[in-house]
Amino acid sequence: MEFEILSFCRETLPGKEVTVAITPNGYADGLAFHEEEEYFVLPLEESMCMEEFLDALDHKTPDAVPYIQRQNSNLTEDFEELWMDVNEGSLDFASEAFNKKPDAINFWMGDERAITSMHKDPYENIYCVISGYKDFILIPPIDLHNVPRRHYPMGIYMQENDDKIVIEPILDEIGKPRLIEWVSVDPLVPDLERFPCYADATTYEIRLNAGDLLYLPSLWYHHVRQSHKCIAVNFWYDMDYDARYCFYKMMEKLCNYGQ
Repeated sequence: MEFEILSFCRETLPGKEVTVAITPNGYADGLAFHEEEEYFVLPLEESMCMEEFLDALDHKTPDAVPYIQRQNSNLTEDFEELWMDVNEGSLDFASEAFNKKPDAINFWMGDERAITSMHKDPYENIYCVISGYKDFILIPPIDLHNVPRRHYPMGIYMQENDDKIVIEPILDEIGKPRLIEWVSVDPLVPDLERFPCYADATTYEIRLNAGDLLYLPSLWYHHVRQSHKCIAVNFWYDMDYDARYCFYKMMEKLCNYGQ
């Protein structure tokens, strides 16, 4: 199956222009150090043809990890050739359960170096692995108090003339770094001296293989790794701002009380 899908992409979409996230460490939308300070860094985005992207997966370049992960409903917006083969009707159960159509349908493809750092989303998420596998670490929102977070200055990866990828701070209208709240701990190597509360977090580790589907509820924290050339599709449904959301915000305020 994996060979068939990759062959289809190479043979049918070789000249297809795709937007690819490039990072030196595999963490698109993650934490990295810049001038001895930790930043939340957005990826460098490059436009290349599908064949060039597949070649980049076959012939890895050090300090340049490519990942198709643009979260703008890119399956329907950028990959209409693939979207025609997706049977949206097979997910009628999700639209019935959430009483709405998906807000975005995203296509993901990369290698084992591309990692999604721990975060949460305001979406009900139906995640489907097409080829390869994805490894998830999940933490329920009730464990919010055990998930260390703080505000970080924002940056973006940029490419210098010598092709070196560096971090450029993102500034606001008065020239100060923009801030964003993000999870401070890396669940793969948690620093329990700095973040002892994380030892008490309830974590679930699961592997999604090709053909598997995961319902990831909104506001659940999740960290994702993958196999080489893994392909996945996910369906985002906007969450309802109901009692569950109010409970989470109450927990958030209680955790931040006195800080």
